[in-house]
Amino acid sequence: MSAARLLFICWVALLASCGGGGSGDAPVTPAPTPVTPVAPVVPPEPVAANVVPITFDKGPDGRSINSPFVSVTVCVPGSTVCQVIDHVLVDTGSFGLRLASSAVSSTLALPAVQNAAGVPVAQCAHFATGFAWGSIKRADIKLSGETALNLPIQVIADPAPPFGTIPTACSNTGADFGSSLGINGILGVGFLSQDCAACATSTAPQTYFACSATGCQSTLLPRTSQVANPVPAFAVNNNGVAIVLPPVGLGGATALSGSLIFGIGTQANNQLGSATVYTANSRGNFTTRYKTGIFTESFIDSGSNGIFFDDASITQCSGFYCPDSPLTLAAVTVSSTGVSGTVGFVVESIRNLGRSVVVAHIGGTMDDTTTFDWGLPFFLGRTVFVAISGAATPKGNGPYWAY
Repeated sequence: MSAARLLFICWVALLASCGGGGSGDAPVTPAPTPVTPVAPVVPPEPVAANVVPITFDKGPDGRSINSPFVSVTVCVPGSTVCQVIDHVLVDTGSFGLRLASSAVSSTLALPAVQNAAGVPVAQCAHFATGFAWGSIKRADIKLSGETALNLPIQVIADPAPPFGTIPTACSNTGADFGSSLGINGILGVGFLSQDCAACATSTAPQTYFACSATGCQSTLLPRTSQVANPVPAFAVNNNGVAIVLPPVGLGGATALSGSLIFGIGTQANNQLGSATVYTANSRGNFTTRYKTGIFTESFIDSGSNGIFFDDASITQCSGFYCPDSPLTLAAVTVSSTGVSGTVGFVVESIRNLGRSVVVAHIGGTMDDTTTFDWGLPFFLGRTVFVAISGAATPKGNGPYWAY
């Protein structure tokens, strides 16, 4: 799992409480800065079967910023018993569908995933300093005209026995982010088809647990039973995704819409065109060169609501950058094969949020000097492709980003 999932959950909370000298744990209302939100450029309504509309708003808890939401239909496998769940975050940094238990109707009786011994399974989804705990169920997943049949998904914070008690092997890994997710789910459409290849042969990752009345114990789980990225399971348009979002100016926008497009080079609406391919290395990352730093653990992640990197020269406010005036910056991204390109970006003060739900120029700090997280602002004004690992595309096999 990408560390970016932690970044999303924590940083949404920080955005709601950022203020000069304040703690990210104590809500502080930032001083409003008068700004005129830029009118959003609204693309045409999607009509193709491989297109799902992306929308932005404050989310179910009223605190989301830079959160690309889609609606997902989940069904009891092989049936017409279905539920449409909105406010599911599109995330290119993780893999698989994870739904908040509070968003799943009690009448949607999804079957449980079991291990080889026939015991129901839950997952401890690991993040940088925390986790999300929940049961694993099977569902048919429908996104526009695309369907992934009988896939394992995670139901986060499932209170039903025997999943209500979190095992110590999970809870001692950090904070329980799933208990206060603030959104209805996460749709992971990153590079991988499943989220823990090592879990098929080892219990060491402490990721999947067999749960009974006596408690939950770490278990092996074959890849076919692990939480799965729905895209590779589509009949067609299954080699990756493209995210298309319009540009947003300084001060942000109070509304925005875009598109999640399935497939790369499979339809007229998902051609690569002149996009440059940036192949990922064995760790799923590329390199970013920024000022004098070389950030070897770089990634592009729609689930992070800002661009996060280490730069002690920029004034900070509760983990975010808040320069007195907008800073025009540049970095060079370098793929695992040596392809490089310059990316220009702007960082403005976190205090300029106002009532915006999309802010193009959020920047924040990183705890290490090797990671550069190109979050949601990177996607604005671009078409960004994410190719599934091993999948064939017109410009070679994944995994890669292209833009």
